[in-house]
Amino acid sequence: MSTVEEAYEHCALVTKEQARNFYYGIRLLPPDKRSALCAVYALARIVDDIGDGDLVPEAKLQGLADIRKSLGDLSASTDPVYVAVADAARRYPIPLGAFEELLDGVEMDVTGREYVRFEDLVEYCRCVAGSVGRLCLGVFGSKPEPEAPTYADELGIALQQTNILRDIREDLLNGRVYLPKEDLDKFGVELKVGEDGRLADDGGGLTALVHFSAARARDWYARGLKLVPSLDRRSAACCTAMSGIYRTLLDRIDQQPSLVFDRRLSLSGREKAVVAVRALTGIGR
Repeated sequence: MSTVEEAYEHCALVTKEQARNFYYGIRLLPPDKRSALCAVYALARIVDDIGDGDLVPEAKLQGLADIRKSLGDLSASTDPVYVAVADAARRYPIPLGAFEELLDGVEMDVTGREYVRFEDLVEYCRCVAGSVGRLCLGVFGSKPEPEAPTYADELGIALQQTNILRDIREDLLNGRVYLPKEDLDKFGVELKVGEDGRLADDGGGLTALVHFSAARARDWYARGLKLVPSLDRRSAACCTAMSGIYRTLLDRIDQQPSLVFDRRLSLSGREKAVVAVRALTGIGR
């Protein structure tokens, strides 16, 4: 059985190795909050890995059901991730019910779902990313602000929209399409990969759709970032760094949509570090 300290160390290692974007923000937090947020991330990672893994759908759904059961009594588990989350939830007002929403969203991926309208996509984004925003807020804490959970939710939705634009090709190759059908139809886009391995952009419709989607995502960032003034300095820096990395990525995609037609675009470690430093010194966007 893991001690609490060992459990947190395990979660920190998972986060450092796998949270290629979030870790730049998480490490700006003071040690106690950093440990708690690593625990939250590690459990979210377990959920995501089930959804994105190679198991057959039935086995994935069973795995997600097992997590739901474990969430019902965290104290009964000896798994280091659950041990750390249970301790973090005792020390911070972490809304553990948000993990249930994350599970709902990953189940959408497993069972397959078509996103006809943008509102359908927002529901999915709220489950898989807005939930994480609210979990983070539980660790951050905030000044009295009744809209803080809403802002955290909206910021998560903004980040997920950025992920979707970054991963259009990868998701398509995995049999998933997140761009709403109404948007695809509006711009005359049929998502397909050509013989050259690139996303087809016949007539420039996909490029136009990416520009349109990026502008819409920026509106969600504008709303979500209203959260920052209610956070303490270190939590605000963490939030600003994480969102800043994704906003920089969004800007790059918007400036040149073709960058995501044949690859999974990412920022360099140096670029991420610059965003994190700016956030800590208060000059992040």
